[in-house]
Amino acid sequence: MLIIPESRIFDQRTLGLMLAHDPLVQRYRTFFEQIDWSVVPEISQDPSRPGQRPHPESAYIKAFLIKIYEGLATCSRLRRFLVEHPLLVLEIGFRPRLAWDKPYGFDVARTVPTDRWLRKKQYRLDHPVLQDILARTIWELQKEIPGLGETVAFDVKHIYAWVRENNPRESIGYRFSPDRQPKGDPDCKVGVKRSTNQVQADGTKKEKKEYLWGYGSGVATATFPDYGDVVFADLTLPFNEADVTYYLSLYIQTVATVGFFPTNITADAAYDAWYVHQTCVQKGGIAAIPLNQHGHPTYTRDADGVPRCPAGLRMEPTKKFQHTNGYRAQRYQCPLLFPEKTALQCTHEQFAKKKGCVKDINIEKGGLMRVTVDRDHPIYKGIYCQRSSAERINSQAKELGIERPKVRNGQSVRNLNTLTYIVINLRTLLKARSINRNLLADIARGAFRVA
Repeated sequence: MLIIPESRIFDQRTLGLMLAHDPLVQRYRTFFEQIDWSVVPEISQDPSRPGQRPHPESAYIKAFLIKIYEGLATCSRLRRFLVEHPLLVLEIGFRPRLAWDKPYGFDVARTVPTDRWLRKKQYRLDHPVLQDILARTIWELQKEIPGLGETVAFDVKHIYAWVRENNPRESIGYRFSPDRQPKGDPDCKVGVKRSTNQVQADGTKKEKKEYLWGYGSGVATATFPDYGDVVFADLTLPFNEADVTYYLSLYIQTVATVGFFPTNITADAAYDAWYVHQTCVQKGGIAAIPLNQHGHPTYTRDADGVPRCPAGLRMEPTKKFQHTNGYRAQRYQCPLLFPEKTALQCTHEQFAKKKGCVKDINIEKGGLMRVTVDRDHPIYKGIYCQRSSAERINSQAKELGIERPKVRNGQSVRNLNTLTYIVINLRTLLKARSINRNLLADIARGAFRVA
């Protein structure tokens, strides 16, 4: 309930009119009306205990959403912004410290929590509640965008920890040693941001790796023409985790939120694992992911998935077994030696050892799809193009400050990441509702003219 105070300068009616016409207040009122605030639990007040009632939890969440939306890097800047906009402080629900002699009827400096308390609240926010808010933005988007979620893209955004080790101007020995945890952030980890091959003067290639201390923010996203991009799920992990580690958690969150299994998924080559393809094959879809051999030699496959040896011969199946990585495997061996040895000879070194070539393949449906899917097919290319939705989400998140958060622990980073994706979804939701309203208005005008 909005509390409107009264002062010697402005009475309640005047303040009410000011709230109704202030552009900043109206913008955020419209913005926050898109959120289902019923998921935010409020602290019950014990009437037997005197004193000032605590601010509602929703007021803090609104304040931190404003912090991200306005590009305010620190809680100090957030507090300064709120103190400079007293009407906005009333609008988002902070309980005013009434003061008759103040212009707006309350002491805004005493009403807005201190920098230190805002930092604590930023850390202590209930992350499952933020996830619930994010999920409800998706439910509202599903009402506006039919078919949303049939194709989902996955990606991971790097995040720099706020530590000296990430500052190239600092002189630090063993800057990226995993055994030397930065004092500025006990939760961040070191990982490889980018790996490139540089051609040397002698023609050889040398791998160059770019390291950083920080976190990774994994996202599951989708795009829809005219409406924009949507975030279905997010997951924050230390930066030493591989990209594919994020997949199953993001996929489960996505299914739980949208209420069905996506038909197709798309991601970069870091996600090329058999179990990723397995999540699509049962639904008649595909995983549009570039093939990544992870350094293993490439074997030519026939359309049914049977490998051919380096000499081009179709190999023979010998035995099935359960692979240590959890999938059913089939061993294929040299057709000149199995099932019976023939008189034909081969120049391959393995043949000279009387073993012949051996290839163990994954015979799960997802494992077979991974190596047999036609990556030149127009359908594959059309689905793969939707991977750009994750890149656009990462770009929007970067503009909102996700890449270099001014916090020093993993919990605060995780909360800020989810708040950032809530802001992105709310922007898309406002756009979708505006488009649909205009479309209905156009239809109504057309129907009126026909009548």
